[in-house]
Amino acid sequence: MAVTAALVKELREKTGAGMMDCKKALVETNGDLEKAIEYLREKGMASAAKKAGRVAAEGAVGSYIHAGGRIGVLVEVNCETDFVANTEEFQSLVKDVAMQVAAMNPKYVRREEVPAQEVEKERAILKEQALKEGKPEKVVEKIVEGRLNKYYEEVCLLEQVFIKNTSENKNRTIDQLVKEHIARIGENISIRRFVRYELGEGIEKRQDNFVEEVMAQVKK
Repeated sequence: MAVTAALVKELREKTGAGMMDCKKALVETNGDLEKAIEYLREKGMASAAKKAGRVAAEGAVGSYIHAGGRIGVLVEVNCETDFVANTEEFQSLVKDVAMQVAAMNPKYVRREEVPAQEVEKERAILKEQALKEGKPEKVVEKIVEGRLNKYYEEVCLLEQVFIKNTSENKNRTIDQLVKEHIARIGENISIRRFVRYELGEGIEKRQDNFVEEVMAQVKK
């Protein structure tokens, strides 16, 4: 398939990558748009990995207040320079991360922060469940590790699926979202910490579907 200017433009609009990178991706994938998107994503992840060790001490503290003031979130996201910290793209990322925390209520930023005692407790529960299900003893450990990964996906922000994903990238995680921004911006970006307040937390009350409510706000 011929690589046309219109195809390059479409790929650039979908990925935010540079014009020459888009053209190269399309040439490498014989004009296949979906494969070109994947090519750029993989290239971006490799580029992001190289930048991960660089010091990120600038950034911003962003906030998100859910409609009616029922949930409030503060999140610190770091980058390398105050110039990047003040860009619209970086500020948009900070807001998206705060909204994710409001909707999905993670407990930690990354799995390394989960206390060992909590991990062992969860592992013991999962092992008992697997044995009660009649799973063969020799495969129980493998089953437990798989389910423990699911647990991390629930409690760790970076491993959660991004709530604003489109159908084209429905499985993208917050970690992948951050790496995509690193690749585009050219600086290391790190989510350092967050705090989430919920009105009446700890008081028995009706349960609401906050994901649906937050997404409703996004679509307005």
